Amino acid sequence: MSASEPVSNNEPVPSRTPPRFKELVRDVIKNHKHEKESEAHQIFREAAGHKPKGVLPQTINPDEETVPGIEHPGSTGVIYCSDRAIANGFSYADSHEWANLGQGAPEVGPIPNACARPTSIPVPTDSLEYAPTTGVKGMLISLIVKHLVDGAIALREAVANLYNVTYRGEKTSKYTYENVCIVPGGRAGLSRVAAVIGDVYTSFQIPDYTAYDQVLSAFKRLVPVPTALDAKSKYKLDIEQTKRDILTQGLAVILASNPRNPTGQELVALGREGTTVILDEFYSWYIYPNSESGYGKSISAAQYVNDVNEDSTVIIDGLTKLAAIPLLDPALVALEKVALQKHFKAKRDHVLSRLHALGLDVDLPPTSTFYIWLNLEKLPEPLNNGLVFFEELLKFKTIVIPGIFFDINPSHRRNLFNSPCHHFVRLSFGPPLADLDRGLDAIGMVLRKAKKSGTQNIGYGYKKPINMTLDTHVPHVDGSLSPTTPTAALI
Repeated sequence: MSASEPVSNNEPVPSRTPPRFKELVRDVIKNHKHEKESEAHQIFREAAGHKPKGVLPQTINPDEETVPGIEHPGSTGVIYCSDRAIANGFSYADSHEWANLGQGAPEVGPIPNACARPTSIPVPTDSLEYAPTTGVKGMLISLIVKHLVDGAIALREAVANLYNVTYRGEKTSKYTYENVCIVPGGRAGLSRVAAVIGDVYTSFQIPDYTAYDQVLSAFKRLVPVPTALDAKSKYKLDIEQTKRDILTQGLAVILASNPRNPTGQELVALGREGTTVILDEFYSWYIYPNSESGYGKSISAAQYVNDVNEDSTVIIDGLTKLAAIPLLDPALVALEKVALQKHFKAKRDHVLSRLHALGLDVDLPPTSTFYIWLNLEKLPEPLNNGLVFFEELLKFKTIVIPGIFFDINPSHRRNLFNSPCHHFVRLSFGPPLADLDRGLDAIGMVLRKAKKSGTQNIGYGYKKPINMTLDTHVPHVDGSLSPTTPTAALI
């Protein structure tokens, strides 16, 4: 047909009325499949340390406000989410108005039938001296060993004794203070261990603890080798495949959290085959048995170590997760475990029940820690991805952690939408019950808003930090690196 010929009456005439531009934009936002099309993901990328690494061969990123030669380490999930909450009006002075379901710390106030919490700490004069690198002298020691002269050794002896009584039983090989190092926090413990690891292949799993990303990024001598775990297999690490990887890939170090699948026993067995196993056991107390007889037990690879001086196993644990008990006396510890496990199991069941009522069933209800790994895939787009879900909850004064922070991806190069953790968020049931209910109420409000008004108003319009826009590359630098939490490492 020539341009001069009329259009046949039998052929449909295309509409000449263009769709409204705003509707087109909203449709694109609603159905975005790449991080560059998502406002929540752009905000994440603009935060310092979150851009892809190694794309350009340069020491300094000219787009970042940084000290020459110093690379920003990026933010862990909790720090980034706290910064985003502050941009939305959160302040620590008024934190009681918010529900922080992202916090990586349990409530430490009174727990039914638990030990009384200390209300004061005596501070002897010698506690003002510099502390030795292998122990803490003074303030904590005054609680644990009643002002013994050699406080550093006494604290380490108390930790060793607790592990021997709890896990070593009739084994002839026992921990001594020489197997124990006290450091000011979990990340400090991980960093100290990473600092002495040579140029080796280091195995890690996805998903896992967010700080492993910073460790593997900061310590360049560690060559990261990822293993993606599948929800269908309950995130269980294939031990036989790992044994083959040790031989074929030359894995020298395995980094993992415990409790987890598999248990510490299997991983320690790997350690005896010429691989060093580093186990992060900060949640060794937070296990939830199905029967009354199961209360009071805890999990540690220390139970399966044959020789404490020969097996290549490093255990990292923390005193703050012991709910601030004043002594490391095994008898008091046993009482605290039972009270803590019953209290946190009740909170877990409460949160699972309320999520079920909201139509958010949890694929794998937690049997340990105080976290829930919540899959959002069944929600409508774009609410079904963790970053958008997180940003929407900030509007209702609630904080959760997007799942991508548990995708240990040191170079940050992958399109975030391709992350296996993209559709997840982590909810903590560590806070008091009232805070949990406030956060669950907020989740319900977000879901009702989407059901009532649709998702056309979801996925954009988020508040940015004062010193960040999406058109420039000025980072929002947070000043926090790690909390100061006493940590014990067994080596």
